[in-house]
Amino acid sequence: MKHLNAIGLDKKKSSQLADRLNELLANYSIFYQNARGYHWNIKGEKFFELHLKFEELYNDLLLKIDEVAERILTLGHAPKHTYSEYRKLSKIAESNHVSDGTKAVEDVLGSFKIIITLQRDLLERSAEIGDEGTNALMSDYIRAQEKLVWMYSAYLKK
Repeated sequence: MKHLNAIGLDKKKSSQLADRLNELLANYSIFYQNARGYHWNIKGEKFFELHLKFEELYNDLLLKIDEVAERILTLGHAPKHTYSEYRKLSKIAESNHVSDGTKAVEDVLGSFKIIITLQRDLLERSAEIGDEGTNALMSDYIRAQEKLVWMYSAYLKK
């Protein structure tokens, strides 16, 4: 029993999972700040539509950031919390001032691709160690985000 954490999972495998969750947290955090920038700086014909969509997006990302950090804590580890750490871990790059709606939506889709790929990996890893909590979280995120990818992709179709 000494090799199990407080929720009955293998400590070593939970540590590896927490490391991957910290990578996800970093990507979510950069994605969140990018979405704030899109919301603040969007201009043009579709301003009203995209301004609201980007606000919905960053509000959702903020909730996920908190849930992922709390999951890391539940596994018995510490979530990373500095942007310097996030920038090192994130595959999503910080976005410069983006005011073009099409470019912003393309960036959002690229970010979702990275996020969903990470979450699929976490889904597999959490299943392997019997971590139903992380597994359910990732499954819920993937399902909802796949729909968002479809919707944002439809925006780009002419």
